[in-house]
Amino acid sequence: MAIRRAAIGLIAMGFSACLSVTALSVSCALAQDYPSRPVKWVVGYPAGGATDILARLIGQRLSERLGQQFIIENKPGAGNNVGTESVVNADPDGYTLLLVNPANGINASLYTKLSFNFIRDIAPVAGLARVPNVMIVPPDFPAKTVAEFIAYAKANPGKVNMASSGNGTSIHLSGELFKAMTGVEMQHVPYRGSAPAVTDMIGGRVQVMFDNMPSCIAHIKAGTLRALAVTTAERSAELPHVPTVGDTVKGYEASAWFGMGAPAKTPKPVIDKLNKEVNAILAEPAIKARIAELGGVTLIGTPADFGKIVVSETEKWEKVVKFAGAKVD
Repeated sequence: MAIRRAAIGLIAMGFSACLSVTALSVSCALAQDYPSRPVKWVVGYPAGGATDILARLIGQRLSERLGQQFIIENKPGAGNNVGTESVVNADPDGYTLLLVNPANGINASLYTKLSFNFIRDIAPVAGLARVPNVMIVPPDFPAKTVAEFIAYAKANPGKVNMASSGNGTSIHLSGELFKAMTGVEMQHVPYRGSAPAVTDMIGGRVQVMFDNMPSCIAHIKAGTLRALAVTTAERSAELPHVPTVGDTVKGYEASAWFGMGAPAKTPKPVIDKLNKEVNAILAEPAIKARIAELGGVTLIGTPADFGKIVVSETEKWEKVVKFAGAKVD
């Protein structure tokens, strides 16, 4: 009887091992054939902002390298949560991806009723870039420096409207951090993306914005917007004459980071293939130069490397959200 049970156990173990090998073989075959049809890459903001610019830049090269279209699908709404939720609920087959951005880390503590847990429900695939935000104002705004801006805002309470690309974005929280550290009062005006906010700023309908550099640098260089400071600890190579916010507000630092994510349980071979392709694209001189023109630096690394960035940024912005008392239901 004992021999029979042992034999059954060995058969079961063998069957289980065969299933594991079969599953691995199927998964590897899937990666070899991937992609066999167009891939949808969801961006949680309208066209024209930093997330959209990066997605289209990398998506075009992925299409060329892998022989299938990487279609950018803009799904704005609820501070990036509409687009994120659509990817969380998509089939984990590699054919629906997410342009991951700072809002995904911020929203974990900013929103009290999310239907998903970002770190649990989205698998990190690859980092793309890290860029400064820029404190920008219309060209005719009376303040020419951060110190002058603080003085103006304190002397004119209720007259400064702070635009953002939506609740929970790095643009929004960079401004909230500035408010908390300086004591200035600014009315937050959230838009459904950076591009419409920039348009209204050029038109003089809002007075300040802590925008991602890729979506505003062309306007800064053209003189249609004026940069008061960058939000990173050091100056940007693309705007070398623009000081940092921290030069005036000691200890202030913020930056925006971007990457690719996929629904949890997406096969590892598919994730690894996407990671390898993205890293190869980021290493191309033309792509590196283009990202540098946008004020960014590339984030080449493994899926785990990008996952560590997501976790650390989520923890950092949770402290800022609590410090600022910001909440969205």
